[in-house]
Amino acid sequence: MSKQTIHSQDIEIATVFKDFYVVPDYQREYVWETGQVEQLLGDINDERTGNDLANAPEYFIGSIVVCPRDDEVLELIDGQQRMTTLFLILCAIRDRIKKLEGKEPEGFDSMIAYSSFDLSGRSRFRYRLDLRYEDSGEIIKHIAKGTLDEVGGSGTSSIDNILNAYKVVLNFLNQEFKDEAKDLRAFHGYLFNKVKLIRIQTEDVAKALKIFETINDRGVSLDSMDLLKNLLFMKARRTDFDKLRDQWKELKDTIYGMREKPLRFLRYFVLSRYNVEGILREDEIYGWFSNNEGQCGYAADPVAFTNKLLDAAKDYKRLWKDACDSNGAKNPYLESIGLLAGGATRQHLILLLAGRHLSPNLFDRLTRHVEEILFVYLITGEPARNWERDFARWAKELRKVTDDDEAGLESFINHSFARAKANFAEHFDDAFRRLSYHGVQRYRLRYILAKLTQYIDEQAWDSPTYRQLNLYTNRTVHIEHILSETPTAELRDAFDKSDEYEDYVVRLGNLTLLEDIINSSIRNGSYTEKMPGYKQSSFLLTKSLAEKPHVGSDTRLNRAVADLIQFECWNSQMIQKRQEMLTALAQKVWGMFTTSI
Repeated sequence: MSKQTIHSQDIEIATVFKDFYVVPDYQREYVWETGQVEQLLGDINDERTGNDLANAPEYFIGSIVVCPRDDEVLELIDGQQRMTTLFLILCAIRDRIKKLEGKEPEGFDSMIAYSSFDLSGRSRFRYRLDLRYEDSGEIIKHIAKGTLDEVGGSGTSSIDNILNAYKVVLNFLNQEFKDEAKDLRAFHGYLFNKVKLIRIQTEDVAKALKIFETINDRGVSLDSMDLLKNLLFMKARRTDFDKLRDQWKELKDTIYGMREKPLRFLRYFVLSRYNVEGILREDEIYGWFSNNEGQCGYAADPVAFTNKLLDAAKDYKRLWKDACDSNGAKNPYLESIGLLAGGATRQHLILLLAGRHLSPNLFDRLTRHVEEILFVYLITGEPARNWERDFARWAKELRKVTDDDEAGLESFINHSFARAKANFAEHFDDAFRRLSYHGVQRYRLRYILAKLTQYIDEQAWDSPTYRQLNLYTNRTVHIEHILSETPTAELRDAFDKSDEYEDYVVRLGNLTLLEDIINSSIRNGSYTEKMPGYKQSSFLLTKSLAEKPHVGSDTRLNRAVADLIQFECWNSQMIQKRQEMLTALAQKVWGMFTTSI
């Protein structure tokens, strides 16, 4: 064939395994699971059932794309999942027949491995399928040799998947054909003589990769991450394959190590770094890359582009999982965001990735504002798709702020976060006035009470100790219901709106943080009985329920607690009054009116 020739054949599986195949080290690992293996086996057997071999219809199972190497081996560009599974089926049929008949079945050895002579006349033994990617280990060779008993622990997901697939095939053969070697051989005969695939062969790796891309257009069989990997190898020089392979493996290990979905990371990477028009769905990512090479530059230097992806993945983990700044130090705002966001919310990472070039001081300031605006959106119930769109739009402007441009960051904050806060000011106040114990996730309620409590302490003491929100969220701190959550009949009857007791007991105005050691001594008491315990609390917001702390004249402490109200009694009006007080405090805590517009 000439360099430009593409040769396509529809061939039986028996013919397929007369050639040698190698899965190159840059390919993704074996990922088929039980359901996919069982479906392939079941579909083949269903097509065969009820027909004698001579009259049984042919069955097509897809295509593979290959490129010949100089050593008479075909490099698998696409189809390694299917080819690996077929090879495992061949080995499993051999092993099952051997167990049933008590001897090695003829004809299998040459389809699993073969010895040939090279130009120097030396014999060379090779397996028909050779997996070169690192995560495969030697597992396929042990299965081919029938020496699985020599295999120790698995170690990688690919090895686990290969082992599982082999066991799934054995189990299928055992259940479907029982101890009937004749029926098993009939299945084998149909599989290798009537089951076909299309083998597309080209002499040029780049062209083979392009065919692979076309076959998998829009991610029909692969997702955008796999297709992007293929695109990078298609653009790379062959001499860069090893480096690109190592980079890609480190990228995958980083993403999976933090238990993130690769497509979510890839999507946020794009939104944080490039100009994107409209909404970008996960299934559109590959198409976006294909149409925006000019922005990304992956064609000119795939290795450099992949390195940018890798750096972003490491920063993604640092910002999300580790809550650390660029120097590796814990960032209190990132830690607070973790408590606020829980496990599902990640959209803020679009902004954090877009601003990671900022100097430590400016980035610290950015994280504070990101925490504030994220809370505003969450507490007001704004749909995530709306503020994700805002974050992506703001990321474009944030990238224009240079690393030490304080004025530029201030301008960005005023034109993005401050305007959004102003738009949501009424919704914010309304949400706080209605906030209750059951109206928000427990972890988020703890975050809210912690931030309110922390703010007063920070204003009073001006100590780095109080920057750590964990001081207020650890297991030694309890969410206290001032009006008892489990009252005696006497306490319930004493409340001025006893018929609405359950409504008032869960309101934010009835909640505060209290050290466990104090809580255990006052539980289920009346407000009068609890007051001495509140006075002992180190949390000024709780302490001020019963008495206003006071030191000297016009001190930080006095100014910090000036607007806190003390309560001599506790009824529905006091709960409502305290809820209004906490709403006003929340405006300060989350910066609703502290930034100029």
